Amino acid sequence: MLKKIFKTKNTSTNADEIFSTEGLKKDLKGNTIRGGAFTLIAQISKFIIRMGSMIVLARLLVPDDYGLLGMVTVITTFIEIFKDLGLSAATIQKAEINHKQVSTLFWINVAMGFALMLCVAAIAPTIALFYHDPRLINITFVLAGNFLISSLGHQHRALLQRQMHFKSLAKIEISSIVVGNLVAIALAVYGMGYWALVFMQVADAVVNSVGFWLASGWRPGAPSRNAGIRSMLLFGGNLAGFRCVSFFSLNLDNILIGRFWGSQQLGLYARAYQLLLLPVQQINNPLNSVALPALSALQTDPERYRAFYRKAILATTSFGMPIIAFMFAVSDKVILLMLGTRWLGVVPLFQLLAPAAFVGTFEVATRWAYQSLGRTDRQLRAGLVLSILNVAIFSISIRWGASGIALAYGLSQPLFALPAIIYCYHGTILKLSDFTGTVYKPFLASIGAATVVIVFNHLPNIDLNIFTSLFIDCLIYSLSYLGIWMLMPNGKETLLDMLKSVKSAKVKPA
Repeated sequence: MLKKIFKTKNTSTNADEIFSTEGLKKDLKGNTIRGGAFTLIAQISKFIIRMGSMIVLARLLVPDDYGLLGMVTVITTFIEIFKDLGLSAATIQKAEINHKQVSTLFWINVAMGFALMLCVAAIAPTIALFYHDPRLINITFVLAGNFLISSLGHQHRALLQRQMHFKSLAKIEISSIVVGNLVAIALAVYGMGYWALVFMQVADAVVNSVGFWLASGWRPGAPSRNAGIRSMLLFGGNLAGFRCVSFFSLNLDNILIGRFWGSQQLGLYARAYQLLLLPVQQINNPLNSVALPALSALQTDPERYRAFYRKAILATTSFGMPIIAFMFAVSDKVILLMLGTRWLGVVPLFQLLAPAAFVGTFEVATRWAYQSLGRTDRQLRAGLVLSILNVAIFSISIRWGASGIALAYGLSQPLFALPAIIYCYHGTILKLSDFTGTVYKPFLASIGAATVVIVFNHLPNIDLNIFTSLFIDCLIYSLSYLGIWMLMPNGKETLLDMLKSVKSAKVKPA
């Protein structure tokens, strides 16, 4: 049954089908657009399934069950940064790979998964001692096994991404969420309490790994000392180092606010940050999954690479920037509708953080360039510098509480954005004009439309309910955004080209 669900074109062991990306270039645009559509559908489906499961499980479990899992996952989330050492990205990025190389990387991943499993299991008593709850020992032991289970599928998943089999990846990810949540609900019904949440994660990991194996059609061979993977190990090591550094600097603000100002301010700050981050993630995550393998396949073709890169950046900023700008313009109404009157203290923090979220819509610009062109060494160096700056900014601004950090972060990130782009592009096939010439339309249109809405809301108007008021704001913003865009040079042609790209996703199945 599983074979039938995950069956793809990649059932052959032919090296051209599994490892080569030459065939993708014949219809790269179509593959990318269809891949993006499948990835977006999968993301929406997973969100709906998780929300439905959350509603059911909330009535079967108690807060203590979730709290126990959270105590362990705060540790395992950090350790997951090292789970594949960046080797999956290395497999996707490398222009030419072979069976011997991927097999060797597979066994390195498995060895790392096994080592992390032992490491997490070893610290289980320490976690239980820290939280004064012996139940955490067995929970940690079980969740430790996920590191080994997941490691078995890292390279298979990377090969599916490399070949842009996003329809298969969507099936696997949705299936794993469905199975995991069904397991959780069944165990919760039978009174298993927190074990329902634990085994939900285990079932999710098992279905993912099995699905990747069945869908990829590739089976690893023996590892080899002469596989020629040194450059891939360096690539992955630099990427893992960058992720580690970024994880620390991006979470330091929460740590400092919680330590010096308490849970009340941290709760407001974290909610504002999460609300701003949500739309960016919903846009950038699907695009990142699709754009990275496509750009990697074009790294030896500079002109096509630059053309594709510009279109990918245009896609993420054309959707992300107007959403963030609109949320800033009507932040009081958005918070009131989504969180209620008790959370109105989020509004000023939300507004202060908005500039950082606005430039965060094109954060993928450097990520795609660094990784697709094999320059994770420069990505690590840039990450170290930005992390040091962020640590300094957070350390100084914490004296003014959550508002101080929000203001400092919101103002500093736009200042760092352009230098980061310039450093990233230096010595590559990309030019600064590839970025500036692409983002200025959504940038100006988003800010201009937000200004129109802010002015409109300061005019005398009749008292409307929140839904009607937001609908009118959205209508005014949308018309202003499109109008400003079309007034710019080649604005109408660019919009029509984007519309044609979306329609082309329906031409043929993936």
